[in-house]
Amino acid sequence: MIALATPRLFDGTTMLGPRTVLIEDGRIAAIADHAPAGVAIEALAADAVLAPGFVDLQVNGGDGVLFNDSPDAEGLRRIAAAHARLGTTALLPTLVSAPRALRQAAMAAARAALAAGIPGIVGLHLEGPFIAPSRRGIHPLAHLGAPTAEEIAELCAPFPGPLLLTLAPEIVAAGDVAALAAAGRRVFLGHSAATIAQAAAALAAGAAGFTHLFNAMSQILPREPGMVGAALDSADAAAGIIIDALHVHPAAIRLAFAALGPQRLFLVSDAMPTVGQPDAAGFVLHGRPIRLQDGRLTDADGTLAGAHLAMADAVRIAVQQVGLDLSAALRMATATPAGVLGLHDHGRIAPGARADLVALDAALRVVRVWQAGVALA
Repeated sequence: MIALATPRLFDGTTMLGPRTVLIEDGRIAAIADHAPAGVAIEALAADAVLAPGFVDLQVNGGDGVLFNDSPDAEGLRRIAAAHARLGTTALLPTLVSAPRALRQAAMAAARAALAAGIPGIVGLHLEGPFIAPSRRGIHPLAHLGAPTAEEIAELCAPFPGPLLLTLAPEIVAAGDVAALAAAGRRVFLGHSAATIAQAAAALAAGAAGFTHLFNAMSQILPREPGMVGAALDSADAAAGIIIDALHVHPAAIRLAFAALGPQRLFLVSDAMPTVGQPDAAGFVLHGRPIRLQDGRLTDADGTLAGAHLAMADAVRIAVQQVGLDLSAALRMATATPAGVLGLHDHGRIAPGARADLVALDAALRVVRVWQAGVALA
């Protein structure tokens, strides 16, 4: 048994005072005031906070690996390991819009990773290609289009973990959204110029949320609130948001937080392969050079191409620059995204949950990470 004594414990929803977390066989055995007699205790620093490992539903790459270029289990292992060292212990590898053969390879890679138990890989996110050309962002136009019946059937086939799909409701019929949702797919709306009525119809058909809120979607206008209006007006939809001081203005983040709260608004990194690479200068996406400068990833036209961001960075920016409460920011990086996927043993510190943990210092920087109870170097 392992015992971690922390001056502050965030359990996924609530910030608690001094606690000792007992770990056995890779899971949380108990949360106590003191460790049992005879159990060695590791005491965290006086300014530390212990939280669940971060859960990131949008990770395109890491450690120099882009999932689109390495759709195989070994590529996923490297991506997951890079993010684990930065505090993210569960993630969805994310494929940017690609031809059907590459999507099939990505699904096969995720299946293999899940079967092999590669730490950190919990499912798959296919971002596109069924999205609006006018809101495609960095997604290549040549790969976009409406789905065929065969493609919908392929996406509805059994899958061994959560499969998140980002699509545009003006491109994918409501009936197909309903079929995907009935098959257990998590359908999110994004990269879309949809009207609020089109977005509402997709939500009624079973769509559950919105991908990187505010970015690559129709904005609020006085007589047409668009996708953003649909997200903020929804009673139960969730939404991911990129908080990197580049993608979304702090005031817009605060408005979204006021509408959705930390139980529905959650952090995503949209991380690219430069994350986890200290000397990275950029990468290539579908033949287009992407440059990293001053923390911003852009192509030659200045279009944002994902983010050079780890989840711990997003938590820190949410607190220090946006002004969110630490408990709220941590919940948005842990329990809320885990709940979106139905991963009840991730994103929380409670008896029976996986012992995936991250310790942060007073500056909200990662100082220690545990995955299944094992401390990472």
